[in-house]
Amino acid sequence: MASPTKELVRTANLTKTYADGTHALTGVDFSVTKGEIHGLLGENGAGKTTLSKILSGILKPTSGEIYIKGNLVRMKRPSDALGLGVGMVHQHFALVRPFSAFENIVLGTDLNPTGERAKEAKASIMELAKGVGLQVALDTPVESLSLGAQQRVEILKMLYRRVDILILDEPTSSLTIKETGELFKSLLKLKEEGKCVIFITHKLREVMDFCDSITVLRQGKVTGRISKSEASPITLARMMVGRNVEFELKRPPMTPGAEVFAIDNLTLLDKAGKEVVKDVSLRVRRGEIFGIAGVEGNGQTELAEAIAGIRRVARGSIRLKGTETGGKSSSVIRRHGAGLIPEDRRRMGLILEMNLEENVILGKQRDLQFRGSLTSIAWRKVRQFTSDLMKKFEITAKGPESPARSLSGGNQQKVVVSRELSSDPDFIVAAQPTRGLDVAATEYIRKLLLDSRSAGKAVLLISAELDEILQLSDQIGVMYEGRLIGVGAAETMSRETIGLLMGGIAA
Repeated sequence: MASPTKELVRTANLTKTYADGTHALTGVDFSVTKGEIHGLLGENGAGKTTLSKILSGILKPTSGEIYIKGNLVRMKRPSDALGLGVGMVHQHFALVRPFSAFENIVLGTDLNPTGERAKEAKASIMELAKGVGLQVALDTPVESLSLGAQQRVEILKMLYRRVDILILDEPTSSLTIKETGELFKSLLKLKEEGKCVIFITHKLREVMDFCDSITVLRQGKVTGRISKSEASPITLARMMVGRNVEFELKRPPMTPGAEVFAIDNLTLLDKAGKEVVKDVSLRVRRGEIFGIAGVEGNGQTELAEAIAGIRRVARGSIRLKGTETGGKSSSVIRRHGAGLIPEDRRRMGLILEMNLEENVILGKQRDLQFRGSLTSIAWRKVRQFTSDLMKKFEITAKGPESPARSLSGGNQQKVVVSRELSSDPDFIVAAQPTRGLDVAATEYIRKLLLDSRSAGKAVLLISAELDEILQLSDQIGVMYEGRLIGVGAAETMSRETIGLLMGGIAA
């Protein structure tokens, strides 16, 4: 165990039980030392978020002890944690978008951003930012900044409050390769200053590259703490899920068949009439996965929405099996042979208040197989259909009557995927299909997409995960500022080339 002078955070026998009886943490012993980048890994629902929220004062533990800088503490609110030098940057930024970066950084302090001390504070923040490599345009509204710059604002907000312990939740999920590299350079500088960083991520590559040591949680318990020198992706994955995980899925050679899906000169507009997708054309054939890489916010969401029939087409054409589907409803597009896996399972894929059997027939409620007398639904058939899907797609839940909200993220995604693939579609659009999933659920979803390819389906994969694009795709293109650039066969597209294109730099 680290000496008391170096240990910044320690928990002893920490337990958290929620009101519904869920044991989120059980007997967790966790510690981080001064000048350490510490990885926190675990499956969805393993307890990572609960632990980080307890350490940052958002949640109270049911029992157990928390020591900060050697002192036993009791925290009732986030301000208590900040006062002790603990700050958390959440995956979804807590910024006021119309405010400037400077206004966001000082928001909540006693400083008036337009007062006499503002100039002095701004100079101090600029010096702080330069020292750790987190420069940002302080007078620019946050809504005009890139996601990487917004993240720098969040970190500066914590450093301005003099935190020594920085908790980062999935900090690279929306960053380019270049921005990720810049972030880690800054974290290494913070480490040199003696601060500690608790780094929560699903990306084993990042843990292996940048963390000094790693703690792994499974089902609310610590399965082990391991140093970087002892760790490997295989070892970490086994600690997370209790079995070996396949990282290198085989994409067998396939000769693509006939064209199934086509887009020609597609242009889409946002609410203000600005072009967000610009003159995009592509083709997807049977037995082929066409991967679209890119940092989120470059038109991928709007493209997926247009394909699914929930966004109007300004110009151009979308065709499925030779029939124009642009502007048609999602139900019509599905009946024409499409499976639509949306990028946000909780907002667009499921109705969380409904149970599983209600969710698996969304869009299918008029199908003859579920028809009862007159216009009623034969719920007994739906229940059997749901039970069959739960077995086939390995969905872990108490039963078909389980609320969708009660499932882990991975199981929620399996519900969406099972519904969309149950109709045996000829074309599948999978938008960010493994976003926020642990290694086991990611492995499962990727295998399903490869199985669909092997079955002769045409798959359009839209993903910000570069490993996913490289592993699964036959053809690859990159979305940048609404345009599809650098399209080519996967074997001609290196990681470095795609990374440059994602940042708008031609290779």
